[in-house]
Amino acid sequence: MKPNAAAVDTAVFADAAADLLTRGGDARIVLDPATGLNQYFSSPRPSSAIAYASSTANDISAPAFDHVCRRLAEVAPDLILSPQGYQDALDALRARIRRAYRLGDGVEIVFAPSGTDLEYVGLALCKERSEAGIRNILLGADEVGSGCVYSAHGQFFANETARGIKVVKGEPMGGRLPAKIELYNVPVRDDRGAAYRPEEIARRIDLAVDEAARARKHTLVHVVHGSKTGLVLPAFEHLDALVDRHGDTVSFIVDACQARITSAAIADYLARGCAVLVTGSKFMGGPPFNGFALVPRAMVEASAPMPIAFCKIFRRAEWPDNWPDADLLPREANLGLLLRLEASVFELERFQALGTDRVTRVILAFHAAVRTAFVERLGGRRMAPYAPGERAEGDAHPIEMRTLSTIDISGLPGSPDFDEAKRIHRALVDEGVRLGQPVKCVRLPDGRWGGTLRVGLSMPQVSAFDALDDDALETRLAGDMAVIVDAIERVRTAG
Repeated sequence: MKPNAAAVDTAVFADAAADLLTRGGDARIVLDPATGLNQYFSSPRPSSAIAYASSTANDISAPAFDHVCRRLAEVAPDLILSPQGYQDALDALRARIRRAYRLGDGVEIVFAPSGTDLEYVGLALCKERSEAGIRNILLGADEVGSGCVYSAHGQFFANETARGIKVVKGEPMGGRLPAKIELYNVPVRDDRGAAYRPEEIARRIDLAVDEAARARKHTLVHVVHGSKTGLVLPAFEHLDALVDRHGDTVSFIVDACQARITSAAIADYLARGCAVLVTGSKFMGGPPFNGFALVPRAMVEASAPMPIAFCKIFRRAEWPDNWPDADLLPREANLGLLLRLEASVFELERFQALGTDRVTRVILAFHAAVRTAFVERLGGRRMAPYAPGERAEGDAHPIEMRTLSTIDISGLPGSPDFDEAKRIHRALVDEGVRLGQPVKCVRLPDGRWGGTLRVGLSMPQVSAFDALDDDALETRLAGDMAVIVDAIERVRTAG
């Protein structure tokens, strides 16, 4: 008999929950025995670290951890989950996600162990659209997950899948599909890190689609709604123009894996026939790694049979019932993935309940605190998520993008490069501080990548900060940012 969730002593399940949160994924979530942290320096338990790392990976919040323990007690008190139990739990999450984003039943949901695995969904949607193959267009390959260049090519991105099957990173996942895929990168920033204008990005996509069409290839375009540095490309008007011009020779999936996207924006993309990829481990604030794809039902019904190689990666319950040949997938449970998804959707629901005005108040206070600490005091340069001179675009930029600031530190004394930024990022962990990983978006005069750091707010932080009045909120954020900058200055001096 399952225990009453309201009466569960969460401490009884805490050790098991923390262990399960690190299982059912790839090597990135395995803990280092010496530190108790994964390779992104995050913990499967609530942490006291000052963490503004929601562009990379989060420590689970205390409320979410309690929720996970309660759900574990409900669905698997003996730590064993049947395939049917997994199916039922994921279907319940599908319903909760639809409610949270105010989506109709016409949106299907695919679950995946990570945002990198979500790339396979796009391939499944268009794998038979042309015998000549697929041109898969990435916008800013350096601003998406490093493993995505493998999965977007139909290759394995690690040496083990989330099903625990040993594979070889970089090798084709099997079948005819990988040989039919051509990756095509469209840069989104110049060497100084300035974003290209949206119309320039649209022009380059247009030319690439034309070229692919002449070779009788189908084009899959990755729309970016929140890159590693907060870019949104192409704009809706350019997306509409591309659809009008190219028709069914092109498909679109939206990389919103940072989860810095509103319900309205999701609805706008879905209405245009785009699938939307979201992870729960970035802005959403859930533990790494978990994600889901929101797919218009018409796209699912028009898709080709599932690649048989997906049997090495996915389980049956993670795909909708109406996906062609989904029954090929093994009927197994992934309790670790379920618990990570539970934590993420818990945070999504808390955040969505706040309302726009309350969220905006916290985000603007965070944005101001980052400027004061990292630009005015530290001397860094905040990378704009829009093209130079596009002030109107900047003012209209989605408010959720202001939850992430990419700070160029290459102009500081010593001209820190990308490797030095990685050293600083790692050294900050020992100072009790976690920021987002450095990203390659600025070139130094000698051609090396310049150093950057990323400061990101998360949904659980917004939910917690909402309880503070304006003065207390300003004081809290200013104090956190001062601690972070102090730590940066110490580790730079020590280095």
